[in-house]
Amino acid sequence: MKAYKELSKAELETLRTQLQKQYEDAKGKGLQLNMSRGKPSVAQLDMTMGIMDVIDSKSVLKSESGDDCRNYGVMEGLAEARKLMGDIMGVPEDQVIVCGNASLSIMYDTVSRAMTHGILGNTPWDRLDTVKFLCPVPGYDRHFAITEHFGIEMINVPMHQDGPDMDMIEKLVSADDSIKGIWCVPKYSNPQGVVYSDKTVERFAALKPAAKDFRIFWDNAYIVHHLYEEKQIEIPDILSACVKYGNEDMVYEFCSTSKISFAGAGIAAVASSEANLSEMKKSMTIQTIGYDKLNQLRHVKYFKNLDGIKDQMKKHAEILRPKFEAVINELDKELSGLGIGSWMKPYGGYFISFDAMEGCAKNIVAKCKEAGVVLTGAGATYPYKKDPWDSNIRIAPSFPTPEDMAAATEIFVLCVKLASVEKLLEEAA
Repeated sequence: MKAYKELSKAELETLRTQLQKQYEDAKGKGLQLNMSRGKPSVAQLDMTMGIMDVIDSKSVLKSESGDDCRNYGVMEGLAEARKLMGDIMGVPEDQVIVCGNASLSIMYDTVSRAMTHGILGNTPWDRLDTVKFLCPVPGYDRHFAITEHFGIEMINVPMHQDGPDMDMIEKLVSADDSIKGIWCVPKYSNPQGVVYSDKTVERFAALKPAAKDFRIFWDNAYIVHHLYEEKQIEIPDILSACVKYGNEDMVYEFCSTSKISFAGAGIAAVASSEANLSEMKKSMTIQTIGYDKLNQLRHVKYFKNLDGIKDQMKKHAEILRPKFEAVINELDKELSGLGIGSWMKPYGGYFISFDAMEGCAKNIVAKCKEAGVVLTGAGATYPYKKDPWDSNIRIAPSFPTPEDMAAATEIFVLCVKLASVEKLLEEAA
């Protein structure tokens, strides 16, 4: 079929009638499918149930160094848990603190601490007239929610195939000392699945920010979340790269097992310089008397080491890959060549990013909901939920079954076609 923009008004009107009939039929099926959040499926959670059996009332609940995991203390986390999380991130264990169940909580606390107490002796951010963050877009809605919550001004930075626009980032941070940070998901980014290139990582490490307390929030959430064993992409360690340029304090790196073991009951960690970690621990000793060491012990006993993590992720990939391919195959089959959308095939992570014709995303999401398919809200992948082009839609294939995913994508494709025709007819009026 010709690209939609090449169709005459009469052809578009005929097509709209056909698509509207298909859409009414689809609504009559009474579907109830949800692709709104990147939740692990029941099958993924079930395959980790063995972690509940590695410790019980008869277990010796001591760490390798003899710490009683039932008691207070060991603020930085068990040494073996720090090693496990450090190995996942590719950093030494002495650069790691293992905290609670969610890396998002660590990020929130890190921003909050900077607001109220400053970073390494610099002025607390809440005493400044203006505080800004750079936000690669499309990006992770919960990152943007944190900075919006604290009243931090967010600046959109376009994403490219090799990461965010580094020319723009270098120019902005070097000239404006009110820019205090940037959100980054460097591997299989949320939602596009972009992997930062080696050159991009190096340019981040070499930044010359005007603000001494500028920090890169390096959320390495999907560092081991490959979909294809033969296409596993690795990126350089940002922390050691920063040391080369005298920027050892510039990065906070975050990671968790939330989509490796149990969502909401994993362990999370932050890696950074000695100075940054020392400052964090001063605050943590007031905030808590110690994180859940029994859960840390449980994870170490179950996974044992990085090889155990990698074996687990192969099992996850076997479950996730068919769902991702169901979406991509349907998009390729039904929308290629029509000129009404673009998408990337990710090789890891939890999302597929779709860019509709400008001005169509909200309409597509609303039509999908009316037909029984719930998507992430249009605009969610941009700060303040304002997509300037009303174009980007995040698809989360992980939770439904492959069959449900295929059915949901059929509805999605139909809604894309119908909304696009409506937009073209509106422009032709």
